[in-house]
Amino acid sequence: MTAPTPSFDAKVLRKTVLDMAYAGSTVHIGCAFSIIELLAVLYRKHLRYPGNNPLAAGRDYFVLSKGHGVMAQYACMRELGWLKDEAFTGYFTDGSDLKGLSDSRIPGLEVTSGSLGHGFSVGVGMAMGAKLRGTDQKTYALVGDGEINEGPIWEGALFAAHHALKHFMVIVDENGFQAMGRTTDVLKLGSIQAKFESFGFEALTIDGHDETAIDSAISQLWASNSTAPKALIAKTVKGKGVPFMESNNLWHYTRLNQQTYIQALDALAGSEA
Repeated sequence: MTAPTPSFDAKVLRKTVLDMAYAGSTVHIGCAFSIIELLAVLYRKHLRYPGNNPLAAGRDYFVLSKGHGVMAQYACMRELGWLKDEAFTGYFTDGSDLKGLSDSRIPGLEVTSGSLGHGFSVGVGMAMGAKLRGTDQKTYALVGDGEINEGPIWEGALFAAHHALKHFMVIVDENGFQAMGRTTDVLKLGSIQAKFESFGFEALTIDGHDETAIDSAISQLWASNSTAPKALIAKTVKGKGVPFMESNNLWHYTRLNQQTYIQALDALAGSEA
């Protein structure tokens, strides 16, 4: 398909998420906002889609293991021209193709995810397949910090390191919250970077809203001569971009009404995000 000129501007992407959430009276705004800059950098510079085709045989793979953050990915797919405007105005209504969780029936979404911990292992399998085929395709799996409470994450990490999947990168959205509270209260994680390093990954920790730092860290990890899989730990703010949503876990499941929608748009317009 013909490649448009996408902006991947963080404010534009966040506005798209707000519009979708309001149109569909749906949830998961905060966890979509925390990954906006990460996805903007990936789609702008690092993910390869020959011919701007989300199904191209030689494409890189992006697996949104924290599938409930899918509105952020939909926003990027709109910028690429893969999704049309009517898909957004009719989001989550009867007959809509777009669901509130990642669904592999939508071109551009590699994995049906939402059962946390599963997408990571599927991504590891994709990376293993690419290695067996002898291609240079890269696989990215984006997980939440609460999600890494799940055992399959660490089983997959052991497999990735054992098989030297150097073209696999996990990105951890470390926003400090999961559905039912702060990660430190539910299950302490300690140093996520140290954990992945102990599992044989090459790892870096960065500010997950600093696009220059994100780009530099991804480039640095891929430039390494190590055969180890990669881990990028992104320190983020849940609800980033709208002050009354930031670090407020109510916005994991709260729906917008007309008043909060307008307030959020005004706050976003006046923010520096």
